[in-house]
Amino acid sequence: DFALQFQGFTQTNSGDSLAEISPNFNLPTANLNFDVQLADGMRMHLRTYLSSRHHSEAYVKGGYMQIDKLDFISEGFASDLMDVLRIRVGMDEYNYGDTHFRRSDNAAAIYNPFVGNYLMDSFSTEPFMEVSMLNNGIIAVLGATNGRLNQSVAATDDGIALYGKVGYDSQINEDLRVRLTGSFYNSTDKGTRDYLYHGDRAGGRYYGIDDGRGDFSPRINTGYAYQTAFQINPFVKFQGLEFFGVFEMASNGDDAVGGSFTQLGAEALYRFGNNEDFYVGGRFNSVTGEFTDATPTYEVSRINVGGGWFLTDNVLTKLEYVSQTYGGDYTTGSALEGAEFSGLMLEAVISF
Repeated sequence: DFALQFQGFTQTNSGDSLAEISPNFNLPTANLNFDVQLADGMRMHLRTYLSSRHHSEAYVKGGYMQIDKLDFISEGFASDLMDVLRIRVGMDEYNYGDTHFRRSDNAAAIYNPFVGNYLMDSFSTEPFMEVSMLNNGIIAVLGATNGRLNQSVAATDDGIALYGKVGYDSQINEDLRVRLTGSFYNSTDKGTRDYLYHGDRAGGRYYGIDDGRGDFSPRINTGYAYQTAFQINPFVKFQGLEFFGVFEMASNGDDAVGGSFTQLGAEALYRFGNNEDFYVGGRFNSVTGEFTDATPTYEVSRINVGGGWFLTDNVLTKLEYVSQTYGGDYTTGSALEGAEFSGLMLEAVISF
């Protein structure tokens, strides 16, 4: 995968204290992918970030082994069961929610119709095992991770996170596809930190935004050491019209401290051309909540409007206008008080 961006943003806040930024290119990002068929019904995926915003040097993002048949035990072993089951084991992203299917994973940006990911970007790479059932459109997933992005044998962090998903996905007819899923995530108090919204080591997709927030701006991390989260995702595609929605809630697992966030998102696209090579559309995304019961409300909203052109199945160019604003009493007295940024973004993507 390879992605190159040209960014033309302006930003401001109530004190006009944010750094001035000007139109220019961002550091190109690149991934190296290995998808290896190890045996019939057994394959391996491995992804290395060759260059990313947060790390200019190459490092392994993660990988997993997927098992669709148990023929390595004996030919035809539990074949009726494995016709509807899939097992994944690895140290990689896990299947919570549907937003991670439409996000940019560093340079793997071809599945994201826009440039940025969602404000609360539920994505992490952790040791996990999950079992999925896929049967006549019915989806069920159950999995577990140790809740850690960076691994350690220290006895101070023995947490575990459980997650799951249920849903239905069906191509009703040639013109209509519908999908609806609901996901949950719960990490235990044995953990010292939680990476559900802070697990993307590649960095944010919009550069130089909001002084002092580093490579991960402008996304939002709840900061809870352990938490419970739910995400509901409807998807409808009728001919060239496409809708994807997000309703998500995350609450602090420490009831004595409290705090919760709610995320809303809606995408509407129209795909057209001989092979739906072109699309136009928009996305609305908002997050509202409190880091603790004692802290004021934090509000962030973003609007994306743009389109794309698939030159081939593997080459995509996108152009979007984005506007993001900050509000709520939580921002008072900080660099985010009255803060906003907006402008145009051009991205070229190659994936193979």
